[in-house]
Amino acid sequence: MELRYPNGKKYILDKKDKNPRKTSNSISYSNRGMTLEEDLNITNQYYLQNDLAVIHKKPTPVQIVHVDYKSRSTAVIKEAYFKQPSTTDYNGVFQGKYIDFEAKETNNTTSFPLQNFHEHQIDHMKKVVQQNGISFVILRFAKSEEIFLLESQFLFNFWSRMASGGRKSIKKEEIIQYGHLIPIGLYPRIDYLQVIKKIIKNG
Repeated sequence: MELRYPNGKKYILDKKDKNPRKTSNSISYSNRGMTLEEDLNITNQYYLQNDLAVIHKKPTPVQIVHVDYKSRSTAVIKEAYFKQPSTTDYNGVFQGKYIDFEAKETNNTTSFPLQNFHEHQIDHMKKVVQQNGISFVILRFAKSEEIFLLESQFLFNFWSRMASGGRKSIKKEEIIQYGHLIPIGLYPRIDYLQVIKKIIKNG
């Protein structure tokens, strides 16, 4: 089957994607280099297995454009496109609170480009906050392997700054100042719930 991104670019399967998903039992520090998404999926699996939270990655919507219909039982998808997600990457519930967040990573070392986000995602997070949900972004600096949780209210401020003609990125110093550094561990891998607990307590 041929898959394409919304811009028409062909999707090429990475070789590492062919390997079976690692479970939380196989986590080790030798797994550094895994993508942020893989680390979060393993973390969420740990939370679920230990009855700490129910948080899942939302499936990426796919638009099917060509199907080979020789018969109903043997229909084969020949071409499809990844549709642009209309909301964020992850959502769920923790201690009775609705959790909704986006996860992004960059190879930049001194700033985080705001072009990694889309206006509809910002709008979605604002609606979550209006309903008293907990919304945030998890940002990873790939080269230094530093991971931060930034509450959405600060992201909104940086987005407004850009919209008013200001800088098109968030300086790393600003992320350090307003965000929360999440140490990389084993069980779980990225324990962002420890930050959420503090946010709930201080809220």
